[in-house]
Amino acid sequence: MNKKAVSTGLFVLIILGALLFRLLLLDVRPMHHDEANQAVKFGNLLEKGEYRYDRNDHHGPSLYYLTLPFTWIFSGTTFASITESTLRFVPVAFGIGFILLLLLLKNGFSQRGILFAGLFAAISPCMVFYSRFYIQEMFFVFFILGAIAAGWRYTQSRSPGWAAAAGFFVGMMYATKETCIIAYGAIIGALILTWASQSGPLRRRKPSSLPGIGHLFLFLGTAILVSFLLYSSFFQNPKGILDSALAFATYFSRAGEAGLHSHPWYYYLKMLAYSKYGTGPAWSESLILVLALVGGIAAFRVRSKTDSSPLFIRFILFYTLLSTAVYSLIPYKTPWNLLPFYIGFILLAGIGAVILIKSCKNLQFRYVIILVLGFGVLNLGFQSYRANFKFYADPRNPYVYAHTSTDFMNLIKRVQDIASHHPDHNQMLIKVITHPDETWPLPWYLRSFGRVGYWQEVDAAGELADMPLIISSIDKLNELQPHLQNNYLSEYFGLRPEVLLAVHSRRDLWDDFMQKRQGR
Repeated sequence: MNKKAVSTGLFVLIILGALLFRLLLLDVRPMHHDEANQAVKFGNLLEKGEYRYDRNDHHGPSLYYLTLPFTWIFSGTTFASITESTLRFVPVAFGIGFILLLLLLKNGFSQRGILFAGLFAAISPCMVFYSRFYIQEMFFVFFILGAIAAGWRYTQSRSPGWAAAAGFFVGMMYATKETCIIAYGAIIGALILTWASQSGPLRRRKPSSLPGIGHLFLFLGTAILVSFLLYSSFFQNPKGILDSALAFATYFSRAGEAGLHSHPWYYYLKMLAYSKYGTGPAWSESLILVLALVGGIAAFRVRSKTDSSPLFIRFILFYTLLSTAVYSLIPYKTPWNLLPFYIGFILLAGIGAVILIKSCKNLQFRYVIILVLGFGVLNLGFQSYRANFKFYADPRNPYVYAHTSTDFMNLIKRVQDIASHHPDHNQMLIKVITHPDETWPLPWYLRSFGRVGYWQEVDAAGELADMPLIISSIDKLNELQPHLQNNYLSEYFGLRPEVLLAVHSRRDLWDDFMQKRQGR
């Protein structure tokens, strides 16, 4: 069997393994409030064909438009019919697409380097976890790698097709997250540093090797067209284009005033190197970090005559260092924001694994290195299993961040129980009186109920004395008590760690529910 067939077979196995980790039990984890928020916004696009970019929240439009075809295929055209699995299948597809894009790095990375990078991307606990998360991050890293890969292919062929492809990916980055400005800066900075680092036989670039003016306009034109189409809601909302530029002021302000999301500069690196919370297990992706260090050193040692490009590896190194530095220095931090720079570590780790094995001239010592790498890979795979199928909503998992408690699903079950004993069933009136940050993910889980109202203050909610069911924040209980008196049964359910919601069921409905349950 030739080497190409073996490599192809191994890559297929990597894709199958990545699918196994990402597709199983997609609905086992309750919806995070960010996922639910995105889902409800997508519901407006699905049912009404309406989308308006909000420069203060939700990020760019690509997530919603790219979800449409998946929803039409798997769930239909109504918001109530959408499932968690359907929505999460979309980032799964882009997580797998990320691995497939690695094939475009041929000649920049060796064949084995691509295989190792694909393996690490397939089983990395954080890559798997956020590939099952309905937010923008997996789309964003897919487009970042797409822009880098298309740019690399362009340097090899000078093809206008690759210039347009690079423009497409750059435009989609802009249409996905406002933090694209960090990625743009890191890519441009890496290009400059790579050029400046050349010496001796590597300094062969001539002015004629730069992109032609026609290709440059093709690149920029494609990027602008793609992003403007999406931000303008395909010209239904031209103001969205201006809002996309004005949004940077909002996000710069938010980055500097992080509040609850403020974390020290080493937050991301510590999370990846070693994490342990309370009685939970230890978590570490240090194998990838160590191998990335080896790959980074190799960027200045790989000979140009090998099947890897030293300049391309050096570019990846500079991109990784620059983006890591910027994300680390920004006070505002959430775990998923590490992905745009962590993909650089994964790419370098692929090179590092190859260099480490090839540098061992002694055959026995090489086998020891391969064995150690094998145990490291198994450990990463076990952590991915643990993160996604055991600790999927547990705060002792470092990738779980202010996540919806599993107890919250008991709250939803109770609402359904009470509604089943009301003559209006899913048209039963429900009043929710909570703080804005304690509302989500209720709108997602109550989407099949036709009469749900949301208020921040008790007085604003109107008549409450005979409501079938009321959901409230805990600190609203004193204000609610005169309205509830002895006519309601109150229960308490976890929303997030250290956050409870109260469900107040009218006594007659509660008694009917209890009698039928006892009868069963």
